Amino acid sequence: MTGPPAGPPDDDDAELIARSLAEPETFAGLYDRHAPEIHRYAARRLGEGAADDITADTFLAAFRTRNRYDGSRRSARPWLYGIAANLIGKHRRSEERGLRALARTGRDPVADSWSEHVDERIAARAPLASALAGLSPGDRHVLLLVAWADLGYQEVAEALGIPLGTVRSRLNRARRKVREALGADPSFTPDAMELTSSWTK
Repeated sequence: MTGPPAGPPDDDDAELIARSLAEPETFAGLYDRHAPEIHRYAARRLGEGAADDITADTFLAAFRTRNRYDGSRRSARPWLYGIAANLIGKHRRSEERGLRALARTGRDPVADSWSEHVDERIAARAPLASALAGLSPGDRHVLLLVAWADLGYQEVAEALGIPLGTVRSRLNRARRKVREALGADPSFTPDAMELTSSWTK
């Protein structure tokens, strides 16, 4: 017995989006493919409650604008992360409040909701939280898209609609500030530095 026709491979989101113009229900495949990672990223930034809304709104915006998607980009990950980053940006004050509370007390409801143990260990580092809170929104977006979304420099440029050189300069500036924050605190151990090596190397 044969099943339904196979959809496009995971790395060919462009074909799926193109098909969805005539068959809107096929867009659900893009959601199934990418929603979990978008949700994880939003949860790390804003907490589980806000992540539900950010994820839903990301895919709603993507669906509404899918006719403008650049079909030469086979993977939709940068596009989706760019939409999510714009939505997260609207919560900038909430994110900064959470980071500053974390810097003061070492605990914060947003950090407590992060699901991966390594992030909980990072969150306990007040100087790092303070450094993240002190970054400009643009620098923080670039740093966290690289560190938490695992996007490459070109993908970050596509996600945020900025030149590759701007990505590099923002990332260098953000990493320098984080390094300064970590290096200024003698309580940081080599293990703590290793946890944040992807942000500061």
